[in-house]
Amino acid sequence: MTPVTQAIDRGDQHLTQELTSTQGLPGPVISARAVWLAGLMLVVVTILTRGIWLGNPVADFDEQLYSFIGWRMTHGELPFVDWWDRKPFGLFAIFAFAHALMGPGPVAYQLLAAAFALGGAVLVLRLVQEMTDLFAGAIAGALYLLLIAAYASFSGQTEVFFLPLMLGMVWLLRDPAHPDFARRALWAMLLGGLALQIKYSVLPQCLFLGGWALWHHARAGKSLPQLAGIALSFAVMGLLPTMLVGLFYAAIGQWNAFVFANFLSFFDREAASQGRWAQSHWIGVAPIAILVIGGLYASMRMDPPKDRARYIFYVMWALASLATVLLPGTVYLYYYAALVPAAVLVATPLIGYRHIPALVLLGAAFYILQLPDRWAQSRADSAAATQLATAIAPHVGATDNCLFIFDGPTALYRMTGSCVPTRFAYPDHLNNALESNALGVGQDIEVARVLATVPGAIVTADRPMTHQNPVATGLVESALALGYREEATVTMHGRKLTAWVRRTDQP
Repeated sequence: MTPVTQAIDRGDQHLTQELTSTQGLPGPVISARAVWLAGLMLVVVTILTRGIWLGNPVADFDEQLYSFIGWRMTHGELPFVDWWDRKPFGLFAIFAFAHALMGPGPVAYQLLAAAFALGGAVLVLRLVQEMTDLFAGAIAGALYLLLIAAYASFSGQTEVFFLPLMLGMVWLLRDPAHPDFARRALWAMLLGGLALQIKYSVLPQCLFLGGWALWHHARAGKSLPQLAGIALSFAVMGLLPTMLVGLFYAAIGQWNAFVFANFLSFFDREAASQGRWAQSHWIGVAPIAILVIGGLYASMRMDPPKDRARYIFYVMWALASLATVLLPGTVYLYYYAALVPAAVLVATPLIGYRHIPALVLLGAAFYILQLPDRWAQSRADSAAATQLATAIAPHVGATDNCLFIFDGPTALYRMTGSCVPTRFAYPDHLNNALESNALGVGQDIEVARVLATVPGAIVTADRPMTHQNPVATGLVESALALGYREEATVTMHGRKLTAWVRRTDQP
């Protein structure tokens, strides 16, 4: 009878003792109950961190556009052609799948995102367990869930979808001595290619992980011609999903639209004055910094890793993940969600050290997330969106009298049943001065065209989220003064949003 079985029979052991009954290396057999408890813990944390926003159509900003385009894809419309954005096709396909399966509401993509988040947490658990034990792995998985939520991946942000794919690459490449490493590496490159179709900024991670696999092939004695062939096969597998999407758009005569939206417009977008670092980031990145610095210190002074080569691999992946965060010219704090899984893995020696630091870190993460406050905020914002949509709906139509959201939640287009007067459905594309030269059409020209259709309602905000295009803003303000009246004003995300409807004395 194993020590775990004895503990269960006696019933006098705490959860911590049960979950720490084994190491990731060969040792005592883990009880089925311990595994189920670890899994249940991750499910509970997933619900706690994501259930708060379930059903909230305005939980975050960018995802509203992804949801809108994905929903319109279920009606036969296409990103880059019918609706414009520069995110890859694969991201919209994920949202389209969710809406095709579970309807047009936000619950569809939020449930799918929760499944992705849980999958990522399980991979973190397994990776950390191999270096320490099951209890530390469960804590690490919970930290992953809490921290991606703290960095705004609590509903449908891109990071929640590509992080499990990157963790999958790491899982496949973590053991170069595996007899099936060559085939695992090819599958890893395909996962990286799929991640690229969610967000192109994962490229530095893909390059690092591909280089890591190639280096181990070289160490295994592969000749230069063999290494060249392997590198080519890696590139083909990694680029295959993007190439297939490009071929599809070429086949329907929309190659130029695909290339401009996916690649060229990125370089036309101006960087914000803050660049890659804002003063507010000092506090924001503190949780990740604590994990990384604490983990490195613990690896040298407290609990040296049993497999130092693998730990170095995780440290190097963390550097590649940081490159993913810093790749765009303007870096927002929520981009640091891409660094969370690597930071947790680097912190493995700290998390596994007598489990006291792990519990402290978990408690701190719960505190940072401030779940009760976020629950109240989510309910209030959701109610405000419903109130605004209800006020707008009688004044707009499905084919004319369209709603024009100059600054406000994209979700209102679906919630009101209104037609959309522009292919630039995301308000930021038409009001953000950084996008002035990145759309393929002038912002002021497009705004003037939309206003010439005399929208049935216009939504604005009292405080811009970004630096506004003064010409486009002036056009909207003039139109409102001449032909619109205030219908409803609500508070959402700390701003006052106003719905203006066309006056009855206007044609």
